[in-house]
Amino acid sequence: MRGNATGRLLRDPKGGSFWFDAGAVCLDFAHTGGEGQYTKFERLHEPGDLAEWLAEPPLEAVVSVPVTAGELTAAKSLRQAIWDAAHAQAAQRALPTQAVATINQAAAAAPLVPELSADGTTAGWATPVRTPQALSTLAREVIELLSGPLSGRIRECASDTCPLVFVDSSRPGARRWCSMERCGNRHKLRALRARRGTGP
Repeated sequence: MRGNATGRLLRDPKGGSFWFDAGAVCLDFAHTGGEGQYTKFERLHEPGDLAEWLAEPPLEAVVSVPVTAGELTAAKSLRQAIWDAAHAQAAQRALPTQAVATINQAAAAAPLVPELSADGTTAGWATPVRTPQALSTLAREVIELLSGPLSGRIRECASDTCPLVFVDSSRPGARRWCSMERCGNRHKLRALRARRGTGP
C-alpha cells in the first residue's frame, strides 16, 4: 500500500455521511457494498466504479486496462470474503472455509509492483496496472491482517445496529465505535437522555 492513510467517506442511503477509518485498505474495500440488506450501500455498480475506487488514495492503483464485468464479479466475491472473514475474526469464530478459499485464490495472482520514481522522491505502481493485481494486493493485506499481530484487534462496532468492522490500532486498544461522530455520539446521547429520564 502507498502511505499509511486509510478511511473513506461513507454515505447513508437515507441521507448524510460520515468518515469511517477501518484501519486497513482491505477493510475499507469490504465496506463498498454487499449482498442482501447491504445492497443499498453498493458503490460498485459498474466496472468503471471499481476502477474509480482503486484509483483513490491510499491505494492509487490507476488501471492501465479497463476493468471487465468478470473482474467486477471477482472483486465483489473477494469483498464478501473479506467481510465474512473479518466478522468471524471479530466474533472469535472459525473463518468461513469459502471466504478463506476466495481470499487465497485472489492472493495467488501477481500483486501490484511498487516502483520508485527516477528522482527517488516518490513511488507508484509499475505499469501496466491490472485489476487482478490490485485485488491480489488487497487479498494479501487481509491475509497479513488475519494472521498477524493485529488479528485480535479486529472489532465490530459496539452499536447493536451497526455491522461495520475495523482494526483497533489505538495504543490502549479501547476503540469501540465505527466513528465517534456517528455511533459514538449516538451512544452518548442515549446515555445522557437515560440519565435525565427523557427517553430515547
